[in-house]
Amino acid sequence: MIKFDIVTLFPQLFSEHFSNLPFKKAVEKSIAQYNLWNLRDYAIDKRGTVDDKTYGGGVGMILMIEPLHKALKAIYGPNSMPSKDCKRQRVVVLSPRGETFTQAKAVELSQCEQITFLCGRYEGMDARVEENYATDVISVGNYVVSGGELPALTIMESITRLLPGVLEKENASKIESFSDEEGREIEYPQYTRPEDFNGIKVPEVLINGNHKEIEKWREENSKKNKKNS
Repeated sequence: MIKFDIVTLFPQLFSEHFSNLPFKKAVEKSIAQYNLWNLRDYAIDKRGTVDDKTYGGGVGMILMIEPLHKALKAIYGPNSMPSKDCKRQRVVVLSPRGETFTQAKAVELSQCEQITFLCGRYEGMDARVEENYATDVISVGNYVVSGGELPALTIMESITRLLPGVLEKENASKIESFSDEEGREIEYPQYTRPEDFNGIKVPEVLINGNHKEIEKWREENSKKNKKNS
């Protein structure tokens, strides 16, 4: 079983997703566990303070190191937080400064036993969290969202669907876009009934029953990974 721990100011953003596939099946089959940790529970005072102004000036507030440190201690214990080179346990900070998330990274993370996501908000978090506690710093793309919750969900879903027993068909996660095993970057186009919809037809090669020609067509219509092109 792989355990996901999510430290966030907005745990309600995750609840609905976890009640649907693929998360729901992963939980029902004891393949994965998803734990939500409300950062407000680790605030520095009774007012629930978790953020402050940045040193040196700047617009907006950032999350403080102390509440995040306290949350990590609650998850891992006071003396057992993952080291920087730990492979089985990861602490992931979602940040535009991080490496861009890929299918290969999803495969790597799917081999872990425990992954903790630290979801930033406002203008981010104290850089000492990233520098001292994170084993991975990940970005989901060159754009800006309001916090790390949606990126964390994206990464968790990508990992979860790779776990054996989650998908109905075991090969579904192998023969698809960005599958290194098949050497393709974007999967070929796919069609279903009817064959002719208002004059818009399915390619003839896909309905003629010639499997060799079908495979050739699929190969030609897959966009190859740049490293193999």
